[in-house]
Formats: sequence, structure tokens, C-alpha cells
Amino acid sequence: MLAVLFVFSIFGAQLVKIQALDAKKMATAALGSRLYTVTVPAMRGDITDTNGVVLATSIERRNVTADQTAVPEYQKTVNGHLTKVGVAGAAQDLAPLTGKSVEALTTILTGSRRFTYVAKGLSPLTWRRINELGIPGIYSEPTSQRTYPTSTAAASLVGFVGGDGTAGGGLELLMNRQLSGKPGTQTYERARDGRMIPTGEQSITPAVPGHTVQMTINSDLQWFAQNAIAQKVQQTKALAGTVIVENVHTGELLAVASYPTFDPNDIAKAKGNLDNRAFDEVYEPGSTGKVMTFASVLQEGVANPETPVTVPGTLPRAGTTFHDSHAHGIEHLTAAGVLAQSSNIGTIELGEKVPAATLHSYFTKFGVGQTSGIGFPGESPGLLTPVKDWSGSQRYTVMFGQGLSVNAIQAAGVFQTIANGGVRMPPTLIKGVRAPDGTMTPTPAPKPVQVVSAAVATQVREMLEGVVSSEGTAPEARVEGYRVAGKTGTADRYDPAVGGYRGKTASFIGFAPADKPELVVAVTLQRPVNGYFGGVVAGPVFSQVMTYALQAYKIAPTGTTPPTIKLRTDGQ
Repeated sequence: MLAVLFVFSIFGAQLVKIQALDAKKMATAALGSRLYTVTVPAMRGDITDTNGVVLATSIERRNVTADQTAVPEYQKTVNGHLTKVGVAGAAQDLAPLTGKSVEALTTILTGSRRFTYVAKGLSPLTWRRINELGIPGIYSEPTSQRTYPTSTAAASLVGFVGGDGTAGGGLELLMNRQLSGKPGTQTYERARDGRMIPTGEQSITPAVPGHTVQMTINSDLQWFAQNAIAQKVQQTKALAGTVIVENVHTGELLAVASYPTFDPNDIAKAKGNLDNRAFDEVYEPGSTGKVMTFASVLQEGVANPETPVTVPGTLPRAGTTFHDSHAHGIEHLTAAGVLAQSSNIGTIELGEKVPAATLHSYFTKFGVGQTSGIGFPGESPGLLTPVKDWSGSQRYTVMFGQGLSVNAIQAAGVFQTIANGGVRMPPTLIKGVRAPDGTMTPTPAPKPVQVVSAAVATQVREMLEGVVSSEGTAPEARVEGYRVAGKTGTADRYDPAVGGYRGKTASFIGFAPADKPELVVAVTLQRPVNGYFGGVVAGPVFSQVMTYALQAYKIAPTGTTPPTIKLRTDGQ
């Protein structure tokens, strides 16, 4: 009797301790064992074009998970009777909703794991149908799926998000912090079968969605440029190509097309380079680089557009004999004629009048050898060797665009500078960032750089009109009804795979209307096979894209008469 009384007294003391002295502590511990916290992912912000057209967005999805210890208790009505069908029945019912086989689901649902994934990325509607089955231990967690409505058209520019949610390239990576948002949490009581207890304690910390990034790109123009360069790359059997459209006055990039491309909606099948070649591929610009030399020559006052230039068939300098792209006898040209006919020899004769250090400083002010300031992933600053390290021949090759390297964005910027009265506007790609509350923060305007005077820029603009004349190198770049100025480029292409030059880089860069410039279009093709002269392969693409862009932005012809440009002197 004493022993029994002693045992019961211990029980009683313990009950008093649990229910009276430690009641709150024990209740908290019990509640804690039932509470379950899940992370509520933040919806990633959209990426839009300049007009608000969505280029990248996120849609709600659900990941279905399972508690393997609870699934065997699954019951459903069979022939009018409530029957335990367990794992086999759950697998049979889930198969058509998840797209997985019964055998695969049976394996997933069998075991002692309290948490395992059944299917990922299902639509909310599909999850509701699964939830209505009432399978014990089957629940879901919210997630999202990134989708790209324009598919391949702006893929390398916008970037992509991998299956694990990691940003990979383009604006997705560049603006990842702004796009990501802030995850929330949901805490609730759940029963042993994993189901939420409706009357239990619940708390929610809402997720904060990411910001919307608005680009300067025009979606329609981007699509047109992407298709135009894709067709030309395929037609010429080139390795790659780019097209850039830039606003002359603001430096805003309106299209940055790069081919080959990929589908960011199916990144697993993407092959090759996923970066945008306009930013990360550097090359020797060839004759489009002559524009910097001529601007320097005119600004330094050592020549003017009508300065006579006697151009021999060859020119010895620094132990090297220089040639033009085609053999010729002695020609008597003006400086404007040298540019129109893209003579390397004539360019050297004019450019050597400018000291090497001075020439180098002009190239730097044009933006060569430095990144754009956009911060685009993988962007290259190009290569401009310090003047003290120039070799004897490099002193002359840089004048006609060899011996230095640029990317397509930098090459377009040279022409933007000339078209904008000698003022370089560093390019911009992001128009602004919109917070979830609708507040818009515009991107600060870039700091302009005065490279040459407005008078010199006007002279160069008029000289560049001669390039698209019948006597120039790119009549194929004409735009019906508009005055056009531009320059061809056909340069030897350095190929690191062979450690030397192989193939050509063909390009045409220009602007319109020539007398009142609004848009710059730069077209570049790498190692084309079916034709390789810039005027022949890049000029037609320029004409197509510029025509579309002028119409899209409702830029009317000026109706003015082009100036008469003297290309040759009387002596022949």
C-alpha cells in the first residue's frame, strides 16, 4: 500500500509540475512540435521593353511534396465502400496529374522519409486537383517559373534563369538584386499526416515581389533586327553577327541583336555562347575605324575635306609595304574621296600628320579601350595598346582600324558621336526600375564627352555621305527617300583558335537622316563565306533595319539636297 501510494504521489507531483508549474513551457513545446514553417518565394520582377512590353516574367507554380510515412493511410471510396488503397492507389491517382508513371510514383511515395518531392513546377489548377484527392502526406510549396514571351528575339540580351533559380547572363544577372525581391514565410500547425490544422495557429510574413526593370529596347525593332541578322548570317554562312540600333541624342540602345541565339524558355537545349556578342566579342574594326582618324585629322587642322591626296598603289612605312583592298595606279583624290573609297594608303598619308599620342587620345575619347559603363555581364573593354608600346607598323595600322580591337557597342558609339555633333553619349540599356508600389526610378543620364567640335562632326558627316554614293563603297546601304551617312569595314579577323588571322570581319555602320541624325545602325558579320566586303554583306542589312526603324519612330525625310562632295582633284 505504501509503495503504491508513493508511486501515485510521484505521478501527482509530476502532473502538478506539468499542468501548473510548467504549463506554459510544455504547451509551447507541444505547439512547436506541430508548427511547420515554409519559405514563400518572392515573385521575380518583370523585364520589359521601353514601351512596357514584357520580355521576361514569372508565373506561379507549385512543387508537390510527400511525407512517405503518411501516404499508406490513403483511403477512398471503391464500389461504394471506403477502402484503404495506400501507396498503390495514390500512385494510380497522381500519375495523370503529374505526368509521371505509376511505377515511378510508387518508388517516390514508398519509404520512411518525411519529405520528398513528387513533382515540380505544376500549375495552381493542377495542384488544386491533387489536393482534392485528399491523399495523406501530400502537400505543396509555392514556387515560380520564369518565362520569356519573345523567346529567341532578345535572349542573349535579357538573359535567363536556370532551373535552380540562379540568374545566368544578360539583364537577369546584371539586375539580379533588383529583380529578386524578398522571400516571405508561412507558419502553421499541421497534423501527423502533414495536413494543415484549419483551426490551428497560423502566421504569414508576405513575400515582397521584385522590382520591374524597364529597358531602352524596342521589342518590335529588336525582333526585326534579330531576324534580319539571322537571315544574313545563314545566307553568308558566317560564324555570327550583330545589329545595334542607337538613339543619336541620348545613347539609348533601341535594339541589340546577336546571332546565333537560344531559347531561354528551354535553356537545357541551348548550345554554344549564351552571351550577347555585341558586348563580349572584340574584333579589329577595319575601315569603320577610319572615322576616328579623319575626325582627328580635321580637328587638328592638318587637312580639310577637299585637301588633295595623291594615293600611290603601295606605300612603304616602318619596314612594311601597305596596300589598298584593290590594286590601282596613282590616284588623285580629296580627303573626302579617300574616305569614300576607303583607301588605307590615303588614310595613312593624312593620319601620319597627327602625332601618335594625339591620335591615341582621340581614340580614347571615342570610347575605345574602355567599357561602356552599362556593366553588362561579359562585356569587354576592347584593346587599345598604350601609345608608348605601339610597334612601328602599328602606328599606321591603327589609322585604318587594324592593330586595335573594339566590340560592336563601341564601334556604334563612334558614329553616334559624329552624328551627335561631336558629343559622345555613353550608351544606356536600362531606362529605369519600378518598385512594387509603382514608384519609378529612372536611370541617371550618362555624362556626355565632347570629342570633336560640331563643325568637324558636320564635315565628317558630309564626307560619310559619299560612302553610300555611286562612287562610294556601299551604295547597297541606301535608304529610299533619306539621306544616309555611313562607313564600310572589311578587316582581317583574328582567330585565337589558329593563333592568327583567318577570314574577315565585315561591317557597315551609319546614321540617318544624314543632315539631321536621329538613329545609328551598326551591322557586323564575323567570318562570312558567301561574300565578305562590308558594303556587300552588311550594307543591305543596314538598309533593311534602318528603313524599319525610321518608320517605327515616324522619322520623316528632311527633304534637303545632299551637298556636292568633291571626291577627286583635277589631276588624274
